[in-house]
Amino acid sequence: MDHTCDSAAERVAEGLGFSCHDANPIVTFRDPFGLENGTMLVLELLIVGGAVFALVHAWRRWRRDGHPVNISLWFASVVYLAVIEPPLYFPGWFGLEEHVGFIFSHNVFTVQFMYDRLPLYIVAFYPALSQLAYEIVRSLGVFARRGPLVGSVAVAFACQVFYEIFDHLGPQLKWWAWNPGNEMINQPALASVPMNSMLLFASVSFGAMTYLVVRLVGPEDGRAAFTGPRIAWRTAVAGAVTPLAMIIVSAPSGAFRGEDRLGIQRAVLGAELAVVWIAGLCLLVDAWRAVRADAAAPAAASPLFARTYPAAYLAVHVVLWLIALPAYFASADGVTEEGTPVGSLWYAALCAAAATAFILVTLRATRSRPAARPVGS
Repeated sequence: MDHTCDSAAERVAEGLGFSCHDANPIVTFRDPFGLENGTMLVLELLIVGGAVFALVHAWRRWRRDGHPVNISLWFASVVYLAVIEPPLYFPGWFGLEEHVGFIFSHNVFTVQFMYDRLPLYIVAFYPALSQLAYEIVRSLGVFARRGPLVGSVAVAFACQVFYEIFDHLGPQLKWWAWNPGNEMINQPALASVPMNSMLLFASVSFGAMTYLVVRLVGPEDGRAAFTGPRIAWRTAVAGAVTPLAMIIVSAPSGAFRGEDRLGIQRAVLGAELAVVWIAGLCLLVDAWRAVRADAAAPAAASPLFARTYPAAYLAVHVVLWLIALPAYFASADGVTEEGTPVGSLWYAALCAAAATAFILVTLRATRSRPAARPVGS
């Protein structure tokens, strides 16, 4: 057995339908029409296309409008991925085997990096989702009215609702699989999704990264004073420091780690997620009121990304959920007839409702603003 495919990784990979042995250490290309199922290609197109769309939008906003926050956030997301993902795939390489163990494995997609552990769509997922949430919140004027900290809290909530629609669907459709033997990290869970992941990866990381980028590269309410290399190193710092926020927020539940304390951990994580929801919903209602009163910040010079990609992201995931529902309802004890674990339908539906509200308020906001107002004011 080689050092990139231990017994736990081998079991999870076999459950997904591939072998982790003899994988290419750099990159592997596969037939996009020969993947485990057709939903995987749809997911790749949605996420990779979204990341490219986000990059074009961020570049235009920087070069045309003089605002580097979008482009900085895009690349900070990639830096964050480079810092956080390798230890999750290969904990033994970083001396973390006893502390975190083997957590999960992605399935093999069209383009795969790092011994088949890192799909291209995951590289694209972080910048696509960070831009999606940030552009929604920025378009609603939350940063302009409430400042970087509150704006970043709104981003954390937006990421929660869009991320978890995806997170609770993936295991059933074999996009990835959690290691059931790692109860230390993967428990407690909501259906098939670890609650640690729901809080830390779906909200804390994106909120913290957005706050760091806006503070280091902004201000968001005007043209930045930094250009070129200074933006680059500040972007790298924002992405690299983001995991520290995740460690801090994980401390309350981590203090009660242990199989006999799962109930306490669940309560702590549930309370933290409730704070994200309560704060996020309050900010969403506040944004709606501001839009109705025409008091929100003016729309971006090119709001096309905020007006189209979030809706496309949600629509595609709704279709994928509809495809998955027959097997979901035929499942027994949380496992489908194909042996894949199901997510939480009620939580995904709640997230879809909140995501829909974000989209509708954003469409109202970007339609109702006078075009003559100065950009970024």
